[in-house]
Amino acid sequence: MNKYDAAIIGGGVSGLAAAVYLSKAGLSVVIFEKGKELGGRAQTVNRNGALFNLGGHALYRGGAAEEILKELEINVSGNVPDTKGYAIWSNGLLELPDSLSSMLKTKLLSWSGKMELGKLMIKLRKIKAASIKPMTLRNWAETEVKDPMVRHVFYALCRTSTYCIDPDQQAASAVIKQVQLGMKGVLYIDGGWQTIVDHLRRKAEENGVDILTNKTVVSIDCKEMQHIHFTDGEKLEVPTVIVTTGPENTCKLVRGAEQTMLQKWKEQAQPVYAACLDVALHHLPNPNHNFAIAVDQHILFSNHSRASMLSKNGSAVLQLIKYLGTEKNCDPKIHKQELEEVMDLMQPGWRENVIAQQFLPQMTVVHDTITVNDRHYFGPSIPEIPGLYIAGDGTGHGEMLVDAAFASSKRAAYAIIEKYGAQRVQREA
Repeated sequence: MNKYDAAIIGGGVSGLAAAVYLSKAGLSVVIFEKGKELGGRAQTVNRNGALFNLGGHALYRGGAAEEILKELEINVSGNVPDTKGYAIWSNGLLELPDSLSSMLKTKLLSWSGKMELGKLMIKLRKIKAASIKPMTLRNWAETEVKDPMVRHVFYALCRTSTYCIDPDQQAASAVIKQVQLGMKGVLYIDGGWQTIVDHLRRKAEENGVDILTNKTVVSIDCKEMQHIHFTDGEKLEVPTVIVTTGPENTCKLVRGAEQTMLQKWKEQAQPVYAACLDVALHHLPNPNHNFAIAVDQHILFSNHSRASMLSKNGSAVLQLIKYLGTEKNCDPKIHKQELEEVMDLMQPGWRENVIAQQFLPQMTVVHDTITVNDRHYFGPSIPEIPGLYIAGDGTGHGEMLVDAAFASSKRAAYAIIEKYGAQRVQREA
């Protein structure tokens, strides 16, 4: 095996972005991906001509992911979806109060509730999230919002922005920062998120990155150099390693991890899950039903085809999410039934129009979320192991979701680039 300056474990968007940064800085880089394909949870699959992402995906406008893609000169096409739609309440559809006119017309809220929601939305646009004292999201909402139904709407907005459902644990400042980001709009990507993966791979290979798929790491022995061991018996000695596979897997790979900051990361981490149903239809039974947020359930419905190209045959690709939070022991049959009931409500008769569908009962949304009890952020470096770095959506420093994945990849890459720069200066001195 060749010699490299840096090895990256995991070929998802975080690993690919880190590889691009490192290779553009002149370092030799290799990516090891255990799967057949790159991309991880950012892959897109083709089902009878319809393109399905692995769960709900949206690129936040003005977020770290969008900024880094621009910095790496990667252009993705797509559109910002219209949020005009419906609120689901007691198995019925009411106008979603997403604008002044819809707020005035909706029957979801009382007149006083409409006034309070209007004031709340103004406050959310103006407040500096960093100025909010440490408290849970529920404590903030109970203090700031008096009308119970307005709180329901607020929590639904928070779920949609963060993919998480635990207001008793979530840090208010972090959630509100994410809500503010979501208010700028999101981008649905033409061709699905595989487009981003393909662009990153192309950019990495253009800069000389070696990519090995079907290559499974079994352990990393960290000494003066990092010794990577593979299931096929091969070994690689490399000065620096970035692991992007989440806290639990990282602790399994790194020998002696229990004596390092990695163990604390694993113990603090709270992975978040979701049940996801994708459906492709020949045509929409109700073309006016494109978006809905369940206020009394943890469910989101969105017609992604209204803002992005996700088929070559004109089919409509619909995406439904049930947010599960940190709960792992769930009944997939119940979740699928609940999602299908929302489909019945939004698109009656949809079963007669199905081209393809995909049900993912328990997708990992992120490997960690920000809670009020978090003591500090983790990464990019591990103090006890010089040369070992971590990145991925579980290593955000205030960022969430894919923004955390991209931002952490940049932090890890820059830390390695700085290390090599310092070594070069020492040699020249």
